[in-house]
Amino acid sequence: MAWFKRKDKNIQTDQRKEMPEGVWVKVPKTGETVHRRELEDNLWVDPLSGYHFRIGSEEYFSFLFDKGEFEEIGQEIQPTDPLDFEDRKKYSDRLEEYQEKTGHSDAVRVGVGKMNDLDVVITCMDFNFIGGSMGSVVGERIGMAIDHARENEFPLIIISQSGGARMMESVLSLMQMAKTSAKLAQLEEAGVPYISLMTNPTTGGVTASFAMLGDFNIAEPEALIGFAGPRVIRQTIGRDLPEGFQRSEYLLEHGFLDFITPRPQIKSKLTKLIKILLHKYEK
Repeated sequence: MAWFKRKDKNIQTDQRKEMPEGVWVKVPKTGETVHRRELEDNLWVDPLSGYHFRIGSEEYFSFLFDKGEFEEIGQEIQPTDPLDFEDRKKYSDRLEEYQEKTGHSDAVRVGVGKMNDLDVVITCMDFNFIGGSMGSVVGERIGMAIDHARENEFPLIIISQSGGARMMESVLSLMQMAKTSAKLAQLEEAGVPYISLMTNPTTGGVTASFAMLGDFNIAEPEALIGFAGPRVIRQTIGRDLPEGFQRSEYLLEHGFLDFITPRPQIKSKLTKLIKILLHKYEK
């Protein structure tokens, strides 16, 4: 029998190898880790569990518009602080903070371009900007998108992700519900298609206005969609809620949605729906 004795306690290397930060991403649904590149290639959807990570306008525009090319409109409309609002910090300071943090001037962007060679107007909200809350700028930019779609007869797509109306603008934010809904009525009268895509989460005044007014209302899997949050509802009625309540699957089952479409299939699904609405679809 041979005996071996370790001379040193640890094996030493000349250089310490460290894992670059953010290379591996933890999936909240499963607790497993996935390589960041694999998620990016799959549009930030976990290939195993199907969990949809939240993404913003940059990502949606990059794969919905052909070659990621589009013209942005409405950027000249900038937020202000009309009420001099202040809670833990001034609203004006909060706006500057999120503008620097996200690189966006407010919580929605509007792009005009082609999607599978179809002219479209795509409006996308960014949850990372104050929870995707709807203030005056959001309402005005969505209104501009609707007008542009109506005047040019381009189909309109609105991608919603929002915590609701922006409390720092009080009644001015609530007015956007009526404005966007009225403009969508004009779009319908003009016979221009509108598809609403709801992502996680779509709540509050956004759900109570333009998000639920599409010719087709579709959603990503397991998206939280509703007006008040489940915790508020549970406290109000004093009862437990059904399993999966306010998730897109529950809403589809109860007739509030037309389709649930995984993100990698969104572009083809939107194209097919628009061709149907434009009477150009061929089997």
